[in-house]
Amino acid sequence: MRIAPEGWPFIWIGVALTAALAVVWRAWPGWSLALPCVAALLTVWIVVFFRDPERRGPRGDQFVIAPADGRVISVAEVDEPMYLHLQRATRVSIFMNVVNVHVNRFPVSGEVDIVHYNPGEFFAASLDKASLVNEQASVGIRGPRGPLLVRQIAGLIARRIVTDVAPGDSAVQGERFGMIRFGSRVDIFFAPAARVRVSVDQHVRAGQTIIAEYPS
Repeated sequence: MRIAPEGWPFIWIGVALTAALAVVWRAWPGWSLALPCVAALLTVWIVVFFRDPERRGPRGDQFVIAPADGRVISVAEVDEPMYLHLQRATRVSIFMNVVNVHVNRFPVSGEVDIVHYNPGEFFAASLDKASLVNEQASVGIRGPRGPLLVRQIAGLIARRIVTDVAPGDSAVQGERFGMIRFGSRVDIFFAPAARVRVSVDQHVRAGQTIIAEYPS
């Protein structure tokens, strides 16, 4: 199983803690066996959280592919003045819980135009205002069917957004561009010309699920 590079420091800490507690338990049997067991379970959970599976799915200029695993919590028309410069853009919001894969992927191919980090609050990512006030990183992509914006949003627990691209980089549909640690949300903004193919409460998979489709 592939592990996201960002996860290895946490995994080694978990392994070291488990080993230390096991040594203490062996040396002093009066200590509870539950401590190393809990540490071992926590380490397994960290491994699962940072898993980074290969993903294959539909590809093509007409498709907008899910940038994140999780549940669709909102499909709305909103203003998007930062990059699309549209008064009415379509926004699809995907909430990632602590058991989802947290690696984020490019929804379209093209060129990365902007990468903008904005410090902010840490409200629950499922709240609508999280898209406006939470800590976030926005990636604007100049795609073959027009501009598209992906916004990584930190949540109540998440405190680290990883964005591994810079302006001028190539975006390849379905390939990795970053991740958010420990529960978060990803919003994707595009022109209303693309027909939305998902609905609220639907579960989607990064690199596989078609979020929207442009007309032929």
